[in-house]
Amino acid sequence: MRKSFPSGFVWGSATSAYQVEGGWNADGKGPSIWDVFCMIPGKVWNNDNGNIACDHYHRLEEDVALMQSMGIKAYRFSISWPRILPAGRGALNQAGIDFYNRLIDALLAAGIEPWVTLYHWDLPAALEFEIDGWLGEEIPEVFAEYAELCFRHFGDRVKNWITINEAWVVAILGYGHGVFAPGKVSKDLPYRAGHQLLKAHARAVEVYRTRYQAIQNGKIGITNNCDWREPLSDSPADRAAAQRALEFFLGWFADPVYKGDYPDCMKERLGERLPSFSPEEKALLKGSSDFFGLNHYTTMYASEAKPDAGSGSVYGNGGLSEDQDVDLSVSPDWEMTDMQWAIVPWGCRKLLEWIAARYDNPPVFITENGCAFDQTPVNGQVQDDARIRFFQGYLTAVHEAIEKGVDVQGYFIWSLLDNFEWASGYSKKFGITCIEEGTLNRIPKASAQWYGEVVRNNGL
Repeated sequence: MRKSFPSGFVWGSATSAYQVEGGWNADGKGPSIWDVFCMIPGKVWNNDNGNIACDHYHRLEEDVALMQSMGIKAYRFSISWPRILPAGRGALNQAGIDFYNRLIDALLAAGIEPWVTLYHWDLPAALEFEIDGWLGEEIPEVFAEYAELCFRHFGDRVKNWITINEAWVVAILGYGHGVFAPGKVSKDLPYRAGHQLLKAHARAVEVYRTRYQAIQNGKIGITNNCDWREPLSDSPADRAAAQRALEFFLGWFADPVYKGDYPDCMKERLGERLPSFSPEEKALLKGSSDFFGLNHYTTMYASEAKPDAGSGSVYGNGGLSEDQDVDLSVSPDWEMTDMQWAIVPWGCRKLLEWIAARYDNPPVFITENGCAFDQTPVNGQVQDDARIRFFQGYLTAVHEAIEKGVDVQGYFIWSLLDNFEWASGYSKKFGITCIEEGTLNRIPKASAQWYGEVVRNNGL
């Protein structure tokens, strides 16, 4: 049976600057922490980098035409902070401003609504060296100044802003496990970095709301990532573990935005390791998102950690695993993507219901959802059955959540194109295929024909 989505539901696809743009030092762009991180031998698979990636910087018009041919109605992309401010602050790079003006104008001419992310992990390297990056006390104000520059130059046409993408990834993988830029390893730094990210978000939103929103008539929010945590059993201990895991994962960054402070379980377990907000900061944070941006990919079972057995996993948990006392596992019956992420559509529905219950049913936009499969193009096409099944399953789960009253208003496939997959580089095992001239395969990760039909017919 065909399932129709609500009128005005936003259908889109997404990318990030460092993963697709290339042009890493073109036309005055400054280095980012990912440019530097990729130069360190052994940090990225096969010593790959984003110097060229999908070459979107030089093939902008071609990519917009591809989106238009697919029927995409919205495109979420990020602005490369060092492309427009090579040192992170100070002198403006006009060539960078011109590039994003061209992109925005091309999208609008093609009938595609731009959704702009201000920060998708590519911090200007100068700020890492000069003010200690996301650990520095100055960074919230510096970020707000950068955000205002974007509002001023692009806000007459951009009506959808996302301040920060996946602060959890920045904090945990960049400052805890050290596998992402800037590569720091610590049990305490993730909470400091997360604190500064939240303050930066709040300051940028304050700037937009007080100086631009009434004139430009746009909306602004933050996107957080979260995977569902299903209790392994119905025991009180496992149910508490699953709830605790979600609060350390999504609550860490969503509670301050919707409730004004960190979850109680984090404050109780972390004590002084978790920074505290001043009353003024709490007031600035609470209500600082016009929508709930959610990146969702997978589900795991959660259970009370067994004594002396270790807990969690480096990538799977919503914080440092030893702080949560949660064990994570997957069912052997679940199908896996090539990134070994379980395909569990009902977990998406349950997470959407959890968000609605905890945060008073805010408008939700799924700003990323997708999968990686190793598909080799034949005559410019791929046999994309597994990916189609994935999206059919997850979109059905989203529709079920809407039927239950969850206010889901949009869905963005990750991603538009094969791209540089951060520390995994261009590994084929993650569904990424290079072509001879050094740029990535430009077949969309989404099945173009099928997704185009979904968008045009507004249903499944």
